[in-house]
Amino acid sequence: MSKSIQMPALSPTMEEGTLAKWLVKEGDTVAAGDLIAEIETDKATMEFEAVDEGTIAKILVPEGSNQVKVGTVIAMIAEEGEDVAAVAGGDAPAAAAAKPAEKAQEPAAAKAEPAPAKAEAAAPAPAKQAPAPAADGRLKASPLARRLAETKGVDLASLTGSGPNGRIVKADLEGAKEGVVTAPAAKAAPAAAQAPASAPPSAPAIPSTGVDFGIPNEVVKLSGMRKTIARRLTESKQQVPHIYLTVDIQLDKLLALRGELNAAFAARKVKLSVNDLLIKALGVALMQVPDCNVQFAGDTMLKFQRADIAVAVSIPGGLITPIVTGADTKGIAAISTEMKDLAGRAKEGKLKPDEYQGGTASLSNMGMFGIKQFEAVINPPQAMIMAIGAGDKRPYVVNDSLQIATVMSATGSFDHRAIDGADGARLMAAFKTLVENPLGMLA
Repeated sequence: MSKSIQMPALSPTMEEGTLAKWLVKEGDTVAAGDLIAEIETDKATMEFEAVDEGTIAKILVPEGSNQVKVGTVIAMIAEEGEDVAAVAGGDAPAAAAAKPAEKAQEPAAAKAEPAPAKAEAAAPAPAKQAPAPAADGRLKASPLARRLAETKGVDLASLTGSGPNGRIVKADLEGAKEGVVTAPAAKAAPAAAQAPASAPPSAPAIPSTGVDFGIPNEVVKLSGMRKTIARRLTESKQQVPHIYLTVDIQLDKLLALRGELNAAFAARKVKLSVNDLLIKALGVALMQVPDCNVQFAGDTMLKFQRADIAVAVSIPGGLITPIVTGADTKGIAAISTEMKDLAGRAKEGKLKPDEYQGGTASLSNMGMFGIKQFEAVINPPQAMIMAIGAGDKRPYVVNDSLQIATVMSATGSFDHRAIDGADGARLMAAFKTLVENPLGMLA
């Protein structure tokens, strides 16, 4: 009996995804565990394995289709001894029709995609044989390809897409010339810079309807990642009562210890960052103040037995929070090595869902951008996030005398439903003590 292959839910929050690439074609024989497709979620590109064995009889959703709802039938597989032609010609439409609600929701994936393809076919080929733009004027490229192009500084317009309908995919970036700012980024920057300068103070908020208010602009379609960020942070500010607590922390001892440790770790090719030490400090502080290592869960409270720290990492097109599990018990060198690996794979879109979902608290460091102090938005369902500002030389009282010291400001955002102000203050005090006396967190 033929079986349907459905769009998988590759994470608990995934509702739709992009079928980036088929790794099989109609007529191929597959076994359980074989890789059959690459699926792009809002956070990463992941490989999809076959669950059943048989022959790929019919591919119903072409590669490059986006906004494919979870559960949508994307292909049919014929079992051994079954008439493949019969499955492809008869069973496949019937199986697709078995999900009328999803069928109705999926025109963007199954039907809207051919329209840009026709527009591309009609467009004259550029001199460099670059892919023709889609109907909205944007170059057709997978989200992963766009992120890699921005990271490497590659002009997408200079590439020839090997994906469906000339779509630029990851493979097209391999060997591409680096150092050229991507065309989309260069085009978007002037629009972003001009809009605030030309808008009057009393101008109404511009709705996302494409209405022309006479201000030079570019309509940019939101990526799946940006949609998720917008939804989750809106929910956080609307549903989570935030309380903010700020402390100033002297960094001189921590910086001195970092220098000594890096000298000791040089032979192991481990180089600690200040952020690595702060991850450790937050993990230890949460275990010292367990009333802050919690999560609000309606009429119950979850109290965690270890500190898993989600660390904010900026990537092309958004933000992701890879998690250092058990940061309270891991060594500094292990945290540093793990964080470099997580951050690197995050920027390549290769993190697994369990590497960026969960966590008991978060840490966001914007000190490298010169930001002195800020208040971060809590990442639900977590109950706190630590916002780290830049360390700089300031007049500071040390041993009852005014001296010049390296000082940073740290602000904790707490879910007031789960954490009282006094408990939040105890956590901030514990964090400050650990950073100012860093040998204490190495014990």
